[in-house]
Amino acid sequence: MIIRNTLPNTELKTSDFAYDLPEERIAQVPIEPRDASRLMVLDRQAQTVTHKHFYDILDYLEPGDTLVINDSRVIPARILGKKINADGSDGAECEVLLLRQHEQDVWEALVRPGRRLKVGAKIDFHGILTGEIIELVEDGNRKLRFTYDPAKFTNIYEVLNKIGSMPLPPYITEKLTDNERYQTVYSKIEGSAAAPTAGLHFTEELLAKIREKGVAIVPVMLHVGLGTFRPVKEENITDHIMHTEYISVTREAAETINARRAAGGRTIAVGTTSCRTLESASDEDGTVHEIHGDTGIFIYPGYRFKAVDALITNFHLPESTLLMLVSALAGKEFIMNAYRTAVEEKYRFFSFGDAMFIK
Repeated sequence: MIIRNTLPNTELKTSDFAYDLPEERIAQVPIEPRDASRLMVLDRQAQTVTHKHFYDILDYLEPGDTLVINDSRVIPARILGKKINADGSDGAECEVLLLRQHEQDVWEALVRPGRRLKVGAKIDFHGILTGEIIELVEDGNRKLRFTYDPAKFTNIYEVLNKIGSMPLPPYITEKLTDNERYQTVYSKIEGSAAAPTAGLHFTEELLAKIREKGVAIVPVMLHVGLGTFRPVKEENITDHIMHTEYISVTREAAETINARRAAGGRTIAVGTTSCRTLESASDEDGTVHEIHGDTGIFIYPGYRFKAVDALITNFHLPESTLLMLVSALAGKEFIMNAYRTAVEEKYRFFSFGDAMFIK
């Protein structure tokens, strides 16, 4: 079953979410330390914008609040190999970007060059991993079945950690010197093709201070797919079909979130991934349930939030579904004005950029 919301009718167009961004505002490297990034605080009730640093987030959290994090971990999903010719010799160089695991060693992936990699084609990766294309799927993707020596590797993740590289977004052109900087400090469950970037600002020390204040930190999971970076091609946003991603909320997590919210605490989502997970897992009254499955929920202005009271997020690409989501929470004009202010104030944008707190 794939969870999708009932889309509200809207006159909004994709072009309504465009804004001008100088290229130099796109962050190419992460800031050190993590929590030294800037923080723009948006107060929806007062309609005010305040400029802080991320470590100041502590001042905006209250005892009884619940901070909901996405503990998915990015895998080194980009692997380079060579096509195996019919005679067993090396063929053309290939690039495979793993998107989603379907079975233990069966993955959906982007492949290049696609025209040479049809069903039945085999690819050798560094002599330790072989991939065979077993199916063509939508959007030009492929399904591959991988084989490796079980005496040397217990699972494919061990192979990827040896030969793979981090799948940084296309707007980041600088080489990443430390792969852990594209992971949150609380990342745990391997499976994402991109980082849940709002969480990149947290340090272990800041999380400890947040807990000491009486704020619960509760993990949920959404494996981020590259659909996150795909532009909305349709001019009418209601024509856009949202990509699906795997989510998981445990019974323990749901019970904690529900109990603390019932006691008057806020549920604060760290990132749009946690937000989409919570909204996918909740009833109309905001009660969150245990869930393990796919979500294709698409949130844009007109959507009524059920489970999320506030959101920590990064600055998103123009005309993206993520910009539409934050516009649904804070109001389109408020958000678009805040983005113009962020450009003027020289905030850093996108994955390694600065953060926003919508309260």
